This record gives sequence, C-alpha cells and structure tokens, in this order.
Amino acid sequence: MRTVARIRFRSVDEYLGAQPQAVRCALEQVRSAIRRALPGSEEVISYNIPAYKLQGERVLFFAGFKRHYSIYPAKKRLIEVFKGEPGPHEFKGSTIRFPLSEPVPVKLIERIAKFRAGEVAESVKTGTPGKSGPRGRSG
Repeated sequence: MRTVARIRFRSVDEYLGAQPQAVRCALEQVRSAIRRALPGSEEVISYNIPAYKLQGERVLFFAGFKRHYSIYPAKKRLIEVFKGEPGPHEFKGSTIRFPLSEPVPVKLIERIAKFRAGEVAESVKTGTPGKSGPRGRSG
C-alpha cells in the first residue's frame, strides 16, 4: 500500500484523490469554502499540500490527516479574532485543527480565508510580507 506522505503531488485534485474517502469528503468542502472566499486566488501545491495564493503570496494551506484536517497559518491576530468562535476546532501553534467526526464549519473557514487574505493584502501594501508557510515558514 502506498503512503500519502511519500507521493509528490502536482495538483490539488491529485492530493484529494490520494486521501481516504472520509478525509477527501471533508477536504472537498474545505476547498470549496476557500475558493468561494478567495475567488481570484491561485490554487497550488506548496509543501506538498494544497495552498492558495493572492498577489503571489500564499494565503492559506489545508491538509488532511487520519482523524482531523487542518488549515494554516493561524497567526497571532487571526487566533485572537477566531479563538472564541463556537464549533469543533482547536488552535495548536499556527494550525487550526478540525475533527473529521464533526460537520465541516464552512462559513467559519470562509471567514478565516477572507481574514487571511486581508492580512496578506496588508503585508503586500506595507511591503512587509510575512512568513506564509504552513508553520509560519516561507518556502
């Protein structure tokens, strides 16, 4: 059996196709929510996971795991704004984790994506692009 981590993905479709059914269903909803929130974004693979770019800067990443899926990066301001939001999610470092056992909070993910787009637009405007990798790294 092949391991998902050893595959070098070339597209988001390929990444999703390699996921187990339960993970894939949740990630397809996450993908749709992000695309609705970031209509002009470029969908790419970065760090071997799906990512969305605006103005050449990465805005948001997502990835699936055995029992949860995550979106990245959750910087300090984002955590302050969304930490009290109701729903099944937890902040762990610069990651927001969502359990696969719960419905995908589509509206919350859309709001997070829009917030991140605002952060990126501000950093581009001020000429201080932040580290935008899934764990706060550039790359």
